Order: sequence, then structure tokens, then C-alpha cells
Amino acid sequence: MPLEADQLLRIPLIPLLIGQAIYVRQSAMQLPEPPGPRQGKYGSGPRLRVLILGDSSAAGVGASVQRLALSGQLENCLSGDNSIEWLLAAETGATTKTSLGKLDTLPPHRFDVAVLVHGVNDTTRLTSKRRFMARQTKLIDELKHQHKIKHFVLSGVPPMHHFPLLPQPLRWVLGCQAQRLDKGLHDIAANRPDCSHVALDLPYEPKYVAKDGFHPSEEAYQVWSQLIADHLRPFREATAKA
Repeated sequence: MPLEADQLLRIPLIPLLIGQAIYVRQSAMQLPEPPGPRQGKYGSGPRLRVLILGDSSAAGVGASVQRLALSGQLENCLSGDNSIEWLLAAETGATTKTSLGKLDTLPPHRFDVAVLVHGVNDTTRLTSKRRFMARQTKLIDELKHQHKIKHFVLSGVPPMHHFPLLPQPLRWVLGCQAQRLDKGLHDIAANRPDCSHVALDLPYEPKYVAKDGFHPSEEAYQVWSQLIADHLRPFREATAKA
């Protein structure tokens, strides 16, 4: 597959990019995954079993407690119409490859919906779009086989060209790569009726970024969870009628 323009332009910048990446890794504030439950049952109405699988953002880094992170806010958004049974299986640093390697550690439960949150760490490792799509497809297929999941929400790769932690030109390079991988998620969803892609269309204002300049804030988690809940409404309504 031929290289795109930004991939060619970044080649002479490699020494600078490596230096910037090392500096960011060494100087960045390290926020912990927030405390709180990682599974639960809540609400009333038709049952909806939800798996959340992914990286540090899925794990809630940037929030003070899980209740105000993605899993807690999504539970709150969905529980108005459904009885929610949810499980959070996410960890800092996860890539699609590492999530694939840990599928055997998931409890053998059935789920109706899986929310997959990957891409940032695949981006920083400059994983190719083709390889990323292949791994995502394998992850979807394995989850569907093992847990009988009916629908997969592929949460979009955030536009990393907005991340204030990253200096230029590293921010531009990673932003282009993130857009490329997000297009890969869109392409998967466009060809699979059991998948849908939710673009991470968050406002990029200071209040929506955690204090590390990299992860979502609690306000961003609220917007993000509502995007997913709204996106799932047709599936939830169809499931309730089934």
C-alpha cells in the first residue's frame, strides 16, 4: 500500500519526533485509573448487557471515580430505559493486540453490546491502518464467538491533533495517524451489520481535557457516554421489541 503524503513528510522528521516522544513520555503527568466498581447492575426495563473493552480512556483515566468516568456515565445514560448489566474490562496502555491477548481472562458471560475503545495506543505505535483493521476484525469475531455479542460500537479514535500535551510536529504526525485509524474503524462498520462507528466528536475546550493534557475530563466523559447512548437507541428499541 503506497504511503500517504503525511507518512512521507514525517520521514525526515524522525530524529525530532523520537526526541519529542521521549520527552513527552518522561515528563507527562501520570494519572491513575480511578477507583470504583468495574461491573454492576442498575435501572429498570428491558435487560441490556454491556461490555466496555479498551484502553486508559475506557478505564476512566482523567476522572476522579468510575462513577464519573465512561462506564459510570454510560450506565447512567442507558439506565433510564433499560436494566443495565455492565462489565468494564479496560487498562492503561491497551492496544487492540493486547486486548486480543487477554480475551481468555474475561468471565464467560453473554453480552448484548460491546463498546470497543482502542486506537490511541495503536496510533502512538504507528500501527498501520491495514494491521489495525485486521486486529480489530479479529477482536470483534472472537468476542462474537465467545460472548454471543449482537452489536459492537467502535468508538472513534480521538483527533490527537487537538491534544495539548503533544508538541508540534509530533502532534500533527499523530493526528494524521489517528485520523487514518479512525477511518479504518469507519470502514469496518460500513461493511458489517453487527458494527457501528461513533465518531468522537467532543468539544476541544480546556474543560473537556484532564489535567494531564491527554485524557478526557469528567465533562468529556459525560458528553462521550451520551453520544454512545444516543447511538445505541435504535438497537435498544429493537431489542426491547424482540
